[in-house]
Amino acid sequence: MTVRPEVSRTPRSCDGGLARAFAFLGKRWNGMLLGTLANGPAGFAELGRALPGISESVLSDRLGELCRVGLVSRTVREGPPLGVSYQLTDRGSALLPALDALARWAHDHLPEAGRAGGC
Repeated sequence: MTVRPEVSRTPRSCDGGLARAFAFLGKRWNGMLLGTLANGPAGFAELGRALPGISESVLSDRLGELCRVGLVSRTVREGPPLGVSYQLTDRGSALLPALDALARWAHDHLPEAGRAGGC
């Protein structure tokens, strides 16, 4: 006779903070924008070049969202020419250790695009 391990009858749930974090950071481009700004302030066009595939409208939307939640600040430089720069706030910089840990984990455990893996 096989003895089965005791199964907990308590329903499982995900931590609410973790769910909110992944709902926000998992939104395409948000995490990558934060990671790109880890290297210092950047202008709109520079961020667009750093993230091939992002459209200008999506870049504008994501930067606006990151500014609204206080992770990124937007600074207008008087011209001519007029310029806009984005940089991490203290709240945004507080995410860098977590983003670095995720990047290290991905380098160690996820295959690069185009490489065969797993199943």
